[in-house]
Amino acid sequence: MYSEYPAVDGLVTGLSEGVLSLRLDDPRRRNALNDRSMRGVIDALELAQNDERVRAVLLSGEGRDFCSGFDIVSRNAGSGGRPRPGAIQRRLPSQAHRLIPQLCELQVPVVCAVTGYAVGIGFQLALAADFVVADTTATFWQPFITRGMTPDSGATWLTARAVGPLRARRLLMLGERLDAATASAWGIVHEVVEPGRAGEVAGELAARLAAGPTVALGLTKALINQAADAALAEQLPAEAFALEISSRSQDFREGLGAFVDKREPKFTGR
Repeated sequence: MYSEYPAVDGLVTGLSEGVLSLRLDDPRRRNALNDRSMRGVIDALELAQNDERVRAVLLSGEGRDFCSGFDIVSRNAGSGGRPRPGAIQRRLPSQAHRLIPQLCELQVPVVCAVTGYAVGIGFQLALAADFVVADTTATFWQPFITRGMTPDSGATWLTARAVGPLRARRLLMLGERLDAATASAWGIVHEVVEPGRAGEVAGELAARLAAGPTVALGLTKALINQAADAALAEQLPAEAFALEISSRSQDFREGLGAFVDKREPKFTGR
């Protein structure tokens, strides 16, 4: 544990061997995010962006569920159940609408371990991660329409990019739920594992990525994320620029030397 990544109510943090672990920790509410825990995740990711010790991020949840969404009920418990008009549009830019871009733009890989429910923003966290490991108990659900509300936290953008507009309509307009096998078939889940093994397998994947060439991995992530909205004529110069930067890294020299020596490279993230 490091003091730079303090734990807050509903969130446990830790940094070990290059992997920053962020574990949602409110199993009584199925790890629903609240104002405090969301702020904790945002602050941790902001620190990680500027921390050269961090080479991968692992997102997980304590207990049977990953994240059941945002705990709106608790937020409004002292206000008669109805927030002041304009409260949602004031809060979102500094909360969910900040958190999701952070995960997408973070220049280290993000691995998400999903067990049980990944609902609402819990689903968005998984979609914003680079890799999702889910066990067979996982259920992915965008429940907005069943509550009579429109999607938030980047749901329309992330879902459509992940599965295409037709399947996005099924998830966002019909409120269909996805089991782990279907989520894998649709390209949302990287690997499906037996119950209770998602955290273990996701941790191994995060460790593998943390041991990789961090500069090249971060630039590759950025290139993949921008590719869907870029023309080939725009993407090729971006790739050339990234190659120029990565080829000046120590890890590039190590990778080249390992190839010549016919051995496994030992990357340091620099």
